[in-house]
Amino acid sequence: MPIRVKSRPLPTPDRALSPVATRPEVPLPDIAHEDIFRDVVKKLSVYMAEVVHMPSTFEQLRTTSVGDDLRTLVEHLSNRVTNPAIVNGLLALRWHYGAINDGRGVSEARANACEIVAWRFLTRLSEREAVEFCLYEIPDACQEATVPHDGDPTDGGESNERTALLSNPSRSSSPDRSHHPMGSTRRNQLFQSVSKLTMSRHASDVEELDNDPTAPFTHLNALEIAAIADAKRFLSQHVVQKIITGIWNGEIIFWDQLSVHSEKKPRFYNSNTADPFSRLRVPKYLKAYEVAFFAGFLMLYYSVLIEQNRYAITPLEVLLYIWFAAFFYDEVSEYIDAGSIFYAADIWNLFDMIMIAIGLVFAALRFVGLYKEDYTLVDIGFDVLSLEALFMVPRVCSIISLSPYWGTLIPCLKEMGKDFLKFMVLVVIVYVGFLTTFSLVGREKYSFPHMAMIVTKIFFGSSYVGFDIMEDIDPIFGPPLMLIFVTLSSILLMGSLTGMLSNSFSRVIQHAREEYLYVYSVYVLEASTSNRLTHFYPPFNLIALGIFRPLRLILPSDNKFRQARIVLLRATHAPIVGVIQVYEWFTKKINPDGFDSFRGPRQSSFKRNPAPPSSRPDSRPRSEYRPRFLTSRPASAEVITRPRPRDQPVEDYAGDAPSDMQVQISELTAKIDRLTALVVALQSGTDTETAQA
Repeated sequence: MPIRVKSRPLPTPDRALSPVATRPEVPLPDIAHEDIFRDVVKKLSVYMAEVVHMPSTFEQLRTTSVGDDLRTLVEHLSNRVTNPAIVNGLLALRWHYGAINDGRGVSEARANACEIVAWRFLTRLSEREAVEFCLYEIPDACQEATVPHDGDPTDGGESNERTALLSNPSRSSSPDRSHHPMGSTRRNQLFQSVSKLTMSRHASDVEELDNDPTAPFTHLNALEIAAIADAKRFLSQHVVQKIITGIWNGEIIFWDQLSVHSEKKPRFYNSNTADPFSRLRVPKYLKAYEVAFFAGFLMLYYSVLIEQNRYAITPLEVLLYIWFAAFFYDEVSEYIDAGSIFYAADIWNLFDMIMIAIGLVFAALRFVGLYKEDYTLVDIGFDVLSLEALFMVPRVCSIISLSPYWGTLIPCLKEMGKDFLKFMVLVVIVYVGFLTTFSLVGREKYSFPHMAMIVTKIFFGSSYVGFDIMEDIDPIFGPPLMLIFVTLSSILLMGSLTGMLSNSFSRVIQHAREEYLYVYSVYVLEASTSNRLTHFYPPFNLIALGIFRPLRLILPSDNKFRQARIVLLRATHAPIVGVIQVYEWFTKKINPDGFDSFRGPRQSSFKRNPAPPSSRPDSRPRSEYRPRFLTSRPASAEVITRPRPRDQPVEDYAGDAPSDMQVQISELTAKIDRLTALVVALQSGTDTETAQA
């Protein structure tokens, strides 16, 4: 008689069997409207750490069931959270997780998750609401309580005139004193600030109030944080690019009036109420004037070099020095306003620094040569000035980098240049070794400079030169050494260099659109978000420098001082503003609906459509409205408000269309998820039948 054994079900393991296995539901972050940026980041980091605990690619989080919790979070944020710092917090976390290298890929997955949630949240809003979230600046927690509700700064707006875009948050109480950390120091401050939050989730609020770790993010909006965090996929999204394009065209402005009490705020431009001189801050017009300035610079440069008076300084040369001085001062002001991170992100600023260095060397050689009557030194100075054309001509044509075609190639060339410099280290090592050997072996017939030139010719492809002299170098060691060197240089090294540069180009061209839009976005933000009210175009900036810089040493920086700068700006820039007004008048005749590129009502409308009832018992009740920006001039240029959202949410957009390989990988991942779920279901059914038996 067979023995019947009653089996017991195996204990369920603590760890989930698969990414789609059933696991406890993670509570959604309870973010109140009054929560400060520090609390927003902490709550979002707790949720991200719970739902993203396995390595996942960007496409898996976007298209497969691994990202279901992210979709739930997006719906929760769009329907029930009214805090304006949501996008800022998500992008700050994206910067934090992206800077961590844990070796497993979990931090990279969390960084991608934060970026996905940030842009999906924006697509659930109307375009004008997206503008408000993207341009919301993180307030200073220490000074937030002292700012009047009417929007006028207590210091008459002087802080807005002096504060740099990426200045040190621990500023001195004096408005004239500010410190601007270098790029690496600034990045370390931002990284450490978010790291303190994610590592101290259980710290008491009393300890955090004494030293706010999010202080380095003060006065940064979401777009600036995205640029610092290298969130290129976020910046390449259609909804974000439409905002950046609006800033580029001047449809969104940050200064609407040129007065003592003007305050920096994002607004929609209204030509009927805005000050015409506020158009001087539009990035499109800044770029157009920059091209005209460099064109005049180039004409003066050619005139001085063609004339080349060795014995005296001509009037054209004096104008060239004025242009150099204005250009140098404008670059210094741009660096102070934008900060080192944004300034270094623009490759053309490297050209500017080299041009300034060449100009300083030329001026020094020219003046010293004339003072000592050493005309050989003067000739060397003009030869140094001739090098300026290598950088000035491309700088004049830098406007073509704003076109998609040329702007796509520049990131590829930049990356290939980096790889080329790295590879040249190996080339120099091999070159120096063979040069030393050939020079010592053939020292009786060839000098060191002569041998260096021969080896250089061989490296650049003239292999026949080496075969002609290999026996002259040494009958025994010359032929085999030359054969090895020609093989290394002409076949192995050059072939490896070609293949490496080809791989670099292929790697970057796949994301060239994101790279181009990132560079374009950084330029727009660098040109538009400066906190200086009065920005003088070169060479008019030298007039302001000569008048107000000495007076600032003896007079207090009060409202009268600021009013004088405004008067000088109106007097010197009136012709430029007139040209801008004529251009906009013709543009408006051709396209009268240019302002309507942002959809939504122009009236204040901040009631939102009711959201469906929540199925999550732990979610916070929905607020019935989203707040607006405060303004002290409601009749001025139109302040950005939150209108009704569109009836249908915008579909998820991920930039370029995926390739065939990516589609196949996504389909294969989906099949694996379904197969894993089926295996789990079958295992559960088998355990149930065993228990019943």
